Amino acid sequence: MQARHRAGRIVRMVRPSQLLHPPFTPVPARTAATVLLLRDTPAGIEVLMTRRSGKARFAAAMYVFPGGGIDPQDAQCHAQAARRATQDDLQLTQAIAAIRESFEELGVLLARHRDGRPADAADIAAIDRHGPFAEQCAARGLLLAADTVWLLAHWTTSRDRPQRFEVPFLVARMPDGQEPVADEAEQFDPVWLRPADALARHAAGSLQMMFPTVRTLDWLADQLSVDAVLAACAARDGVEAPLWISHPRGGLVGGAEARFMERDAPFGELALVCPDGQLLHPLDWQHERAVPLLKNVLRLTAGNPGAMTGPGTNSYLVGEPATGYVCIDPGPADPAHQQRLFDAAGGDIRAIVCTHSHPDHSPGARPLQALCVAAGRPAPPVLGLPSAPTAREDSRFVPDRALLDQEHITLTGPAQTHDLCVIHTPGHAANHLCLLLADDGLLFSGDHVLNGSTTVVAPPDGHMGDYLASLDRLAAACAEHRLEFILPAHGHVLHDAAGAIARLKAHRLRREAKVAAALAARPDGTIDDWLPLAYDDVPPAMWPVAARSLAAHVAHLRG
Repeated sequence: MQARHRAGRIVRMVRPSQLLHPPFTPVPARTAATVLLLRDTPAGIEVLMTRRSGKARFAAAMYVFPGGGIDPQDAQCHAQAARRATQDDLQLTQAIAAIRESFEELGVLLARHRDGRPADAADIAAIDRHGPFAEQCAARGLLLAADTVWLLAHWTTSRDRPQRFEVPFLVARMPDGQEPVADEAEQFDPVWLRPADALARHAAGSLQMMFPTVRTLDWLADQLSVDAVLAACAARDGVEAPLWISHPRGGLVGGAEARFMERDAPFGELALVCPDGQLLHPLDWQHERAVPLLKNVLRLTAGNPGAMTGPGTNSYLVGEPATGYVCIDPGPADPAHQQRLFDAAGGDIRAIVCTHSHPDHSPGARPLQALCVAAGRPAPPVLGLPSAPTAREDSRFVPDRALLDQEHITLTGPAQTHDLCVIHTPGHAANHLCLLLADDGLLFSGDHVLNGSTTVVAPPDGHMGDYLASLDRLAAACAEHRLEFILPAHGHVLHDAAGAIARLKAHRLRREAKVAAALAARPDGTIDDWLPLAYDDVPPAMWPVAARSLAAHVAHLRG
């Protein structure tokens, strides 16, 4: 078994034999530190940025926050720095490195005299930017103001880059009375910018910035004051920790490089297809061709995009030419889509599984089966659960055989076996099921877990209590089989399967708490009365859809 640790738990890895790309070893990341120097203005927060040298080996000509590598001497200067009680030794070293770099690059000195007086122009003029920084500060009786530098985030350069760094992004208030002066060697053209203005200039192409800089500015643009930023970074329960930790991944969008954080929808798919960080996987949605995710998993997205289906319904082919294929969710009745599924499998479809009977999932089963028969091949059985009497008329479904809970569908070849395990998961629909490909740490979730949205639970066929209980079943399966990835019927692959399910359940319970509050506020109300209270964070255009799940929450609360 292939496994690795993540955040204190073991997760199952995709079998190496199923990876699409040969192994790649990223360049080791070096440690560095950067600091966002902030000031308040009548127009809002401004942050100090500078342009890197066009000859720099890393981020040439980019606009950045001051910073640089952490020197061994930075860890030896703790006695010359003021620290907070919650700052650990590593955080103190990082703050010292950021203070040193901001002085060497911009002449900004975050320091004060032992009597509390801030460093002034005479101190700055007396210290040689190219000399030993801490020693010069000590000679003038200056204490490095590391206690005014706070940890905001932690970034690691994408795995595909030829130079890589692990970098805490720190924040500090710009000292009063100081003006930045670039060293004209590494940094040029210091400029104060409102985050929103910097982002607008970047979008217009006049301000080149790296991905972590852009995403950090995205967060900063929502902050109202420097005090608010520092408060957000303050220790919680006596521990200082970054607000986010990110090791971005790169993919191709429209043929161009694009970067994504862990919370971005495409991140999990990139982790599955290119686990070592190769910049190879196209992320554009298209309906004409199968998208290989692994050697034994192909995705074909039906041409039915919309508000309820996202980019379209994902059909999956699990298997390989030597074993034949299982088709999961053949999609709506779309002859072109079923023909593409047939062609991608080379006509060798051994079974057709429908996760549930909704009209964007199961109607393609019989046409796909007929294609196989017309080609002279054995008819693959249509498998799933029959629709319940509560199903809508357009969701009636009768399989050739009902799948048992925990039943296995196995494809066997001379070199590989691909084994799918069935898990009954009612809730979104009474006849919903999911499938585990445990050997590769995959969960095919149908509509029970989606990427980018929460599924609708519409009574009477949908049931909120069943839905939440099924989430618990999937969470238990993730723990038992150490699953890592979720392949949903709509949207990109999700990573951190256990975390995704936990976050989804927490979201549902938060929503149910809002529904309970709405019921308490309007005990004699109706769905129309409760909608604006319980779904005030959802665009009104989506309220007719949200009303279905609201009815399920109400029934669950009253049940």
